[in-house]
Parts: sequence; structure tokens; C-alpha cells
Amino acid sequence: MNRFELNDDVVLLTGATGHLGQAIAHVLAHAGAHVVLCGRDEEKLIQLERSLQKVGGHVTRLVFDVRDEQGRRDAIGVIEKRLGRLDGIVNNAYAGKTGSIKSSTVADFENATAFNLSAPFDLVQRALPLLQESGSRRAGGASVVNVASMYGMVSPNPDIYLDSGANNPPFYGATKAGLIQLTRYLACHLAESNIRVNSISPGPFPSQGIKQTQPEFHERLRAKVPMKRIGIASEVADPVLFLLSAGASYITGVNLPVDGGWTAW
Repeated sequence: MNRFELNDDVVLLTGATGHLGQAIAHVLAHAGAHVVLCGRDEEKLIQLERSLQKVGGHVTRLVFDVRDEQGRRDAIGVIEKRLGRLDGIVNNAYAGKTGSIKSSTVADFENATAFNLSAPFDLVQRALPLLQESGSRRAGGASVVNVASMYGMVSPNPDIYLDSGANNPPFYGATKAGLIQLTRYLACHLAESNIRVNSISPGPFPSQGIKQTQPEFHERLRAKVPMKRIGIASEVADPVLFLLSAGASYITGVNLPVDGGWTAW
């Protein structure tokens, strides 16, 4: 068996239609997973589903907002009833605005907390019986991968952002740091059920539009990276696949920076 294939494993992916989410969905589908695509925009989910089906991907599409408790409850219920198993979760969903100390509000912190802490925890908790069952039979155990950020590890450098309008806000990194700690907690407390929990911390992965519309900002980002380039989405997706796979069977509680060396300076 190829330990880096998922072989019909059922993997729930939140934020599936985003910049990184789409790349993750394609990599998981190519690895043989049945991908449960989760997002708020049904039309985008349909388009992604069709693109995966064209290459033979197996997909279930669920439209809900991860911040909604009933939506999370229903999603796990549908997975249990329709698919009967859940082998992995990728907590990737996030939507928020840019900002600064002056412009950020308590509501912004609450929104970021809902995306980055409450929803990932609740999905794991509600899926625990399915994950435990997977852990008891699956090579490598069940696996949860939380998508954190380099800004859960270090502060944004204001000299890079200047007046770009893309300024990274305080609530984003604070809640991503919380997600890294939640990862460690869950890893330690779920290890006896053979459920592995890890996080990845992407570095600079701006959309291609940034390069076209803000070349100077793009250049400042690029120059900060030891590898002297920004990342492409597939470079996040492949580590996610690794952590979900049996190839990572003895890895839990890890936060893996995928940042071209940004946090190594």
C-alpha cells in the first residue's frame, strides 16, 4: 500500500472554495479521498465539485457556515448517515477583514474566534465517535489538520505592509496562535484513541491578483522570505495530505511551518 494515498478515506474540508482550500481539495481527491466539501457559497461549491468529478474525484457537497452551531451539527449528522465514516478533518475555513490596532473591534475578535477556535473544536468534538472508530481500524489512525498561520507564531512586520491595505490585523494572529495551542491540547488528549491532531502554518500565499495590483507590496513579501519567493497553493496542500496519510502515523501535536523559511529568521 502507498502510505501517502487516502484510498476512499472520508475527509471533511472546511473553506473548500478558498485560495488554499481548492488546492487542498484537488490534492486530496487525487490521493483517493472522498472529500466532503464545505463552504458558504453553493455555486462555488458546485463548480469545485464538477472540477473534481472531471478527474474522477469522489465528493459530497455541504453548504453551511462553520460559525453556525446548527450547521456544524447537521454536517456531522449528514456525514454519519450518508457516508458512515469520517477519517479526517481539515479545519481551513476563515473569512475576515484586514485591520490595525486602531481599526480592530471586539466584534472582529469574536468573528475570528468563531472561525479559528470555536468551529474547529466543535467539529472535532461532534465527530469524535466517528474519528474514534476510524482510529481503531485505519492505518495511521484518524487525523485532524488545522490550518493556522505564520502569524500565529510571529508578528506581522509593519514595514512590509505600510499602506498596502492588506495589513494583517491583531485578531487574526491571536486566534491562529490559539488554534496552534488547541492542536497541541487535542493531540495529547486524543492520542490514546489513535486520533492524530496537527497544524500547518502557511507563510505568504497571496492570490495572483496581489502580484498584479500591488507589485511593490508583493516584492516586499517576496524579499522577506529566505527562499526569495512566495508560495503557491499546492505547497500547502501537499503537507496537508502528508499529515492526513498513514505516512505520518507517528506524528501528532506538531505545528508545521510552510513558509519558505519566514519564521526561521
